[in-house]
Amino acid sequence: MPFAVTPWHRRAARSALLYFQLTKPRVIELLLVTTLPAMILAAGELPSLTLIASVLVGGALAAGGANTINCWIERDRDQVMRRTAHRPLPSGQISPERALVFGLLLEVAAFALLWGTVNLLSAVLAVSATLFYVFVYTIWLKPRSPQNIVVGGAAGAVPVLVGWASVTGDLSAPAWVLFAIVFFWTPPHFWALSLRYYDDYEAAGIPMLPVAKGVAVALREIAVYSVVVVATTLVLPLVADTGVIYLAAAIVLGVAFILRATRLVRASTPSRAIKFFTFSNVYLALLFAAIAIDTLVLSV
Repeated sequence: MPFAVTPWHRRAARSALLYFQLTKPRVIELLLVTTLPAMILAAGELPSLTLIASVLVGGALAAGGANTINCWIERDRDQVMRRTAHRPLPSGQISPERALVFGLLLEVAAFALLWGTVNLLSAVLAVSATLFYVFVYTIWLKPRSPQNIVVGGAAGAVPVLVGWASVTGDLSAPAWVLFAIVFFWTPPHFWALSLRYYDDYEAAGIPMLPVAKGVAVALREIAVYSVVVVATTLVLPLVADTGVIYLAAAIVLGVAFILRATRLVRASTPSRAIKFFTFSNVYLALLFAAIAIDTLVLSV
């Protein structure tokens, strides 16, 4: 007998999609892109598929929970911003109470999975990133300081530590360099986004750097941080066993990243800002892919 799609099935699928949207899957995707290469570099080879699956699923659950709780906290501000007004909470498609419970359950599941199948350090790091993201960034810094993303961005750099710790059980120098790469990459990435959606952040009263200090200051800081992140990528070969593939990729991608930042500074428009934001995603993904490829080639 063929499967019949009933109104109940449609409602269930619709509800599942809304809860999935709460987790900000595109953000999770980028976090996982940095986690796997960190695992490969730590192992010096491809780790077991079981370990990879546990870390990636656990990391996705933790990040999804953090993003859901972030949506719960910011639902009123999201309602003011055109970019976020359609999200499930500000649009009234999911109740705040259910969203909060969902986010907390994801965090519990992430901790249990990582502790039970990986190790305690990985579990603690994943949940600590959520606590930092929620309390330090979302509640404290974001509505108060133009340096919000500089400090708060540390939460987005923790997944590389989770990946490293899942393999080694500790945090050595290469792990912290990987952390620093993501940490310094985050401000220019999000300041470009805030340039594109300047009016939204201004309407919501969020003191992102362009709104609080002016566009010129934000552009200058984007240029400075772009140089810093590229310089940091060149530190990795000094502390980790990387080869020519990574070094070549870091140099080529770094030159492209700085050139894109320079073009944005010289002619800042919303369209150029969002192009830089998009390219910065590609830059980070390709850089970490080079780490993985370089390590796997060296291990052959």
